[in-house]
Amino acid sequence: MRAFLILEDGSVFEGTSIGSTREVISEIVFNTSMTGYLEVLTDPSYAGQAVVMTYPLIGNYGITPDMESKRAWPDGYIVRELSRMPSNFRCEGSISDFLVKYDIPGIAGIDTRALTKILREKGTMNGMITTDEGCQTAEILPKLKRYRTGSVVERVTCREKYVLEGKGKRVALLDFGAKKNIAGSLQKRGCQVTVYPAHTPAEEILGASPDGIMLSNGPGDPKECTGIIRELKKLYASGIPIFAICLGHQLMALANGADTYKMKYGHRGGNHPVKDLKTGRVYISSQNHGYVVDAGRLNPKLAVPAFVNVNDGTNEGLLYTERPVFTVQFHPEACPGPQDSAYLFDRFMEMMGGK
Repeated sequence: MRAFLILEDGSVFEGTSIGSTREVISEIVFNTSMTGYLEVLTDPSYAGQAVVMTYPLIGNYGITPDMESKRAWPDGYIVRELSRMPSNFRCEGSISDFLVKYDIPGIAGIDTRALTKILREKGTMNGMITTDEGCQTAEILPKLKRYRTGSVVERVTCREKYVLEGKGKRVALLDFGAKKNIAGSLQKRGCQVTVYPAHTPAEEILGASPDGIMLSNGPGDPKECTGIIRELKKLYASGIPIFAICLGHQLMALANGADTYKMKYGHRGGNHPVKDLKTGRVYISSQNHGYVVDAGRLNPKLAVPAFVNVNDGTNEGLLYTERPVFTVQFHPEACPGPQDSAYLFDRFMEMMGGK
């Protein structure tokens, strides 16, 4: 079946429908990862977005037991060539069937290099995936321009708290769309992890007397999360050690008077270099974000930059000076190849008085 991708600048790409055939309008973003497409599909941070994979061949090892959450989250999936005969001893199915299962529309066979160039030059924009061959671009464009992702954290957070057992330090994990391996990285270090819904009052978390607090990744514009930011101010004031990743990093900055802004096309992929400003060492990191903390608006009495992106100089982490709090924009729990930045979980353990 023929399918079309229509961008809000009027560009139209024609390809073949994969997955669900429903029509969808979403924000179109690109990811530069060469592997890890299943981790991308199951990352809750992609809720409200349709993902373009820049690597030309996707799906060659099929669907494996490497999901970062219990389901897939993107609004749409766009690839150059989809492997229809996956080969891997861990393979449990094809991407096509996976997309159908989670009702995600996709399109294959388009020039993803040309599409990515448009998004890089003009910035992230909205688009529609449709199988309607009679659709009129002139009628669709106003709808695309009006579309807003909105507050999507509510869609991806857990509905009630739950506990992952451990005999070590007790960590409260706020789930803004947490990837599975964040809790896994803490459990690997012996922690008992209590996962809380995103809008849990600070009083409930503090009432449990955790040894540390973890703020997770998540989707959308951090400034939409006004209620969460109010509660984070209370958690910050408690003096309990806090470690935050991605959206959690941005929300903690906003809770302390800093500012965030939307990037032209964001950082999404498994090969982004970040520099530790204390040691000068550069790490290759996994990233997925379209917003960034404005380092120029930081109060140096509250926080100082700890990491910086080597490619564009944007902020990648903060060290707070008045509380035992540090935050990073990238994903130290992910494994894009090097696992060097996993030491940040060890730093968090030391902050809590553990090994």
